[in-house]
Amino acid sequence: MAKDKKTTKVRKGDEPAANKPKKAKAEKIKKPGKGKKGDGAEGSRAHPLEALSKLADHPLVSELLAAGALAAVAAIAEAGARNPATVKSADSAKKAGKAAAAAIGARLLKEFNAGKKTVEGAADKK
Repeated sequence: MAKDKKTTKVRKGDEPAANKPKKAKAEKIKKPGKGKKGDGAEGSRAHPLEALSKLADHPLVSELLAAGALAAVAAIAEAGARNPATVKSADSAKKAGKAAAAAIGARLLKEFNAGKKTVEGAADKK
C-alpha cells in the first residue's frame, strides 16, 4: 500500500525563526585608541595635519628648510654656470638634493652641539 500522507520534511533554510538555534555573538572588545570619531570625551587626538603645522611653525624647522633650499639653488646655479644644458638633467637634481641634505645635516649638527655645550655648561656650574 502506498502512503497518501504528504511528508512535511523541513529543509534546513525553511525552519521557522522560533525553532532556529541562536548563534552566540562574540563580545567586541574595545581597543584603546580606537573609537568613533565623534568620541570627544575619551581619547580625542589632534588631526595629523595640526601636528604637522605645529612642527612647521617651529623656528628651527624653518631655518633647516631655508638652509636646504639655499644649498639646492646654489648647486643648481653652479651647475648652470658651467653648462646651461645640465640644469635640466636628473644629475643636477641629484646634486641639488645632496647639497640640501648636507646643508640641513650641518645645520642640525651645529644646533645639536650648541645645545650640548649649553647643557654641559649648566652641569659644570652646579
